[in-house]
Amino acid sequence: MSEQRELLKQLAREVALMPQEEMLERRRGNKALHIGIPREIAFQEHRVPLTPTAVGVLVGRGHDVIIERGAGTAVHFQDNDYTEAGAQVVESAEEVFRADIILKVAPPSLKEIELLRYKQILISALQLTVQPKDSLRRLMERKATAVAWDFIKDRQGIYPIIRAMGEIAGITSIQIASEYLAAEKGGPGLMLGGISGVAPADVVVIGAGTVGEFATRSALGLGASVKVFDKSIYRLRRLQAMLGRTVWTSVIQPEELRKALQHADVAIGALRPEHGRTPMVVTEEMVQGMKAGAVIVDVSIDRGGCFETSEVTTHTDPVFKKYGVIHYGVPNIASRVPRTASYALSNIFGPLLLSMGDVGGFEDLIKKDLGLRHGVYLYNGALTSEVLSEAFKLPYKDLDILLAAF
Repeated sequence: MSEQRELLKQLAREVALMPQEEMLERRRGNKALHIGIPREIAFQEHRVPLTPTAVGVLVGRGHDVIIERGAGTAVHFQDNDYTEAGAQVVESAEEVFRADIILKVAPPSLKEIELLRYKQILISALQLTVQPKDSLRRLMERKATAVAWDFIKDRQGIYPIIRAMGEIAGITSIQIASEYLAAEKGGPGLMLGGISGVAPADVVVIGAGTVGEFATRSALGLGASVKVFDKSIYRLRRLQAMLGRTVWTSVIQPEELRKALQHADVAIGALRPEHGRTPMVVTEEMVQGMKAGAVIVDVSIDRGGCFETSEVTTHTDPVFKKYGVIHYGVPNIASRVPRTASYALSNIFGPLLLSMGDVGGFEDLIKKDLGLRHGVYLYNGALTSEVLSEAFKLPYKDLDILLAAF
């Protein structure tokens, strides 16, 4: 028995002296990140991905942030706000692109792609519909690791940034409609909410997703009469439950939609397709039957629009009239309120970057965070998105297999 005890003690000592791999792995945490934020050069893109407050938190945790001069000017974040937060403000994009992680709002231009270093990490929107056709190939040639923030998921499987931008677009669409109903903007001079003895405006919302939900909330809050259409009865029921009140709803049926639009003072296009183009559910004939001075805000225009008469417009020239109906077709509505949108982006990017540093860096986080991994479409130059592979006829590799090799 004593010999067995001595043998067990000896084995225990040997085990204790063996390298503790798991403990060594844990000690790799708290890696300092080097984050670069260039000034946005995309047309009418005014948002910035991190506020000075978020930068201050990151710098306080030992991370380095470098930002191009003037990056936050459009949202009234001055350069000295960032320097006081601990960021380094530099004069050129070339200096920013020396960072390990490039954080942007808009997709990279070809000029910005050329500035990327070998195997650099890029976090930005994807939006291939507005990017040059060879952007993806150029990124692959740079061996870049690219993350599309519009495809990042949270623990509940929701796209948090898309939802945040959808909330903004929904609320802002009603504000826009109210503005263009005013007589000095060419509208009939109508308030959305009625007063005693005067009926409220009729608002038709097409789509019961995030944009539709917040457009409906905003319109109801102003006292308007709202009708909501969607192709999914499930989404309509969910909307009713979330609003906590009864709202007139219908699945999209051409005749019902036509009747509703005839009486509408405002129509909001808020459909979002699963893949490809937005379904065009409102025909030119339906628009022709609308009231003179009615307002269409087609939030779906970034994916083709759901009104046949819609056209892409800009923030500097946002509307046009057709058949007497005012059409608003700016695809980037969130950039109309860039300060609010910047805070919303920063609320998501800030904690994400902190988590990245806490676990040991980007590589370690994408191994653990399935939501972030869902946004990765390039890994060291290898295409990891099956959807993009099919769209561009390019080979792709499974990201899990690539990660297992490291």
